[in-house]
Amino acid sequence: MRPIKFVPLLALAFACSPSHFALKHVADALSGSGDGGAFARDDDPELVRDALPFALKTMESLADQLPDDAPLRLSMASGFTEYAYGFVQQPAELKANPDLDQVARARKLYLRARQYGLDGLKISRGITEAQLASGKDREAALAKLKKEDVALVYWTLVPWAAAIAANKRDLSLVGDLPAIAAMLDRALVLDETFDHGALHEFSVTFDSARPQGTTPEKQKMHFDKAMAMSEGLKISPLVTYASEVAAPAQDKKQYLALLKQAASFDVDKPEARSNRLANIFSQRRARYLLAHVDDVFSD
Repeated sequence: MRPIKFVPLLALAFACSPSHFALKHVADALSGSGDGGAFARDDDPELVRDALPFALKTMESLADQLPDDAPLRLSMASGFTEYAYGFVQQPAELKANPDLDQVARARKLYLRARQYGLDGLKISRGITEAQLASGKDREAALAKLKKEDVALVYWTLVPWAAAIAANKRDLSLVGDLPAIAAMLDRALVLDETFDHGALHEFSVTFDSARPQGTTPEKQKMHFDKAMAMSEGLKISPLVTYASEVAAPAQDKKQYLALLKQAASFDVDKPEARSNRLANIFSQRRARYLLAHVDDVFSD
């Protein structure tokens, strides 16, 4: 009988230094909040606003020491995107006189989030930005993606699109719209139910930017799916559809009905606890839009 060799096990155990193990443990704990975790459940947006920068900078410091950690890149992509929208762009836009400097700052944060998403895709699937930008290579690159990659794809394309929307005069980024569209289409194929219909809600807004445009029927289809998949736990689709479809169509009755439904939603009900912070943001926007109806409708 050959003796059992413990050397390979010992080598494996010491391959990770104690410091590297500790860093990975912290990174995994932070990455585990990719679904929002305690931040998403919090009912005090200002507390989250003050805490998030430290958490994000901590993740960036860890990323310098863990260059191959894709979940950490996902957390940074989602975290910077949510911080940029909830605590920089939305407050700037809801002021009596929009703060354009803060909107520009939000755009820089979106670009940072986008880069972390791209880094994650390269680490996890070997997909590069150049491949996504190339019509010739894009399809083969996206074919590498699996269902478990949808979160990373989503948190890459969302800040990418948000950065474009924040400055449509940057033609270098506007030219990336086909890449974003292809990523969105691939994500819908892989898991259209992701995050309770987030991909369909995003499509309501984004599809009008596609070269072929969209139709009210397609937007309504995406809205209906987003609402069904949200299972009554998210109100953001209501606000999105009101501002992106009802307002341009000058359908005041529908606009008011959707926003009032969002404004009256109980953000503290237990079953919607995991979406509390996002619902608070959506409710704030709904109430702002209701207070400025005359800015939208000529009558």
